[in-house]
Amino acid sequence: MDPEDNESRLFSLSEAEHARRQVEPLLVDAMEGRRRMADMEESLSAIANRIQIMGGVTIDYDVTGRMRADLNRIVVRVKDALDQIQATGCIVKDLDSGLVDFPSMIKDEEVYLCWRLGEDRIRFYHRQDEGFSGRKPIDPEDTGPRHPIQ
Repeated sequence: MDPEDNESRLFSLSEAEHARRQVEPLLVDAMEGRRRMADMEESLSAIANRIQIMGGVTIDYDVTGRMRADLNRIVVRVKDALDQIQATGCIVKDLDSGLVDFPSMIKDEEVYLCWRLGEDRIRFYHRQDEGFSGRKPIDPEDTGPRHPIQ
């Protein structure tokens, strides 16, 4: 699928729900990888600081090399998960909290259907110039079957 097609894709609520179910495990994987990356980067930074202070004599370079290789694999895994999410047409707004937006239309206005990991379904939307704090509940009257929300 051409990435440009997804930039202008608008989801109906049912399409967004379908995409949400597809991206949820990818999002969990990316979030877990991101946390592991932060932990590993902290460990590698501590090793670099020890080298600066004490020299490299007490460093196990095999362990450090494996850590660096593991970190590189995790970086690739997170990037792949995010690329797969983006290929659906939805937008990861905040990887730390698992916040994902789905471009849509409500009452002739382009909006984002808004979902955060842990929510059982998409219940909110916000205008494109607003963020999470501008979320409003989706009015069931605004939802239509298999068409962008009108």
